[in-house]
Amino acid sequence: MNKNVLSTDLSGKVAVVTGAGGVLCSNFAKVLARAGARVALLDLNAEAADAYAKEIVAEGGIAKAYACNVLKKDVCMEVAAQVMADLGPCDILVNGAGGNNPRATTDKEYFEIGDIDADTKSFFDLDADGVGFVFNLNFLGTLIPTQAFAAQMVGREGCSILNISSMNAYTPLTKIPAYSGAKAAISNFTQWLAVHFSKVGIRVNAIAPGFFSTQQNAKLLFNEDGTPTARTGKILAATPMGRFGETEELEGGLLFLLDNKAAGFITGVVLPVDGGFSAYSGV
Repeated sequence: MNKNVLSTDLSGKVAVVTGAGGVLCSNFAKVLARAGARVALLDLNAEAADAYAKEIVAEGGIAKAYACNVLKKDVCMEVAAQVMADLGPCDILVNGAGGNNPRATTDKEYFEIGDIDADTKSFFDLDADGVGFVFNLNFLGTLIPTQAFAAQMVGREGCSILNISSMNAYTPLTKIPAYSGAKAAISNFTQWLAVHFSKVGIRVNAIAPGFFSTQQNAKLLFNEDGTPTARTGKILAATPMGRFGETEELEGGLLFLLDNKAAGFITGVVLPVDGGFSAYSGV
């Protein structure tokens, strides 16, 4: 990781990261631990979260994993109580849980005459339950953990919530209407929360990653033989820096927004980390 970002001191803080069994959020958890925080790693996949927690402990950090379904309020409340008992009250919440689902994705970028009867999944074939799942996972999967953990923050100075938005919140990407809409909702919700909690010591911001190659999107970006897909070509052509982001390149934005000295007067912002994707018009 980039050692230069470690000027942020989170000693004495308790940080909770949802979706911490995944590539990006497990790295967030490690970065927060290296900055001095005691970290709770939450994920539906308890084994994955526990493996990353053990890596943090092996590095000399303090971390514990918790099985958590972010769509179940009673579960989130139980986990919040357990985290408080184990590590102390939450100071930092990173809402990293989210994702897409094939049932909410079209096969083609553009609808063409005949697609309704063709052997292709068009807009008209999108599964309502699949679309609902994507919206719930991303939006309710942020709202519910915030209900559980922000209750521990209210009235305590220096607390912060960081949501994970996306580039497709600015401009929807083809094929993924539900995910794009859900991430747009996250950006809007970040602003709403920032205003709502502004009088009780809680800052709320978000980062909007551009294109990072992870296990989650690997099938969209690379063929089975490892060669780039046509979609990868379009992504890189629309990214002025001409490459995918590296996981560690999210660390600076993460720590900056959580640093009360550096960003104490910043709330309600969504920070793009995208290699210029959101600034490029295509011409």
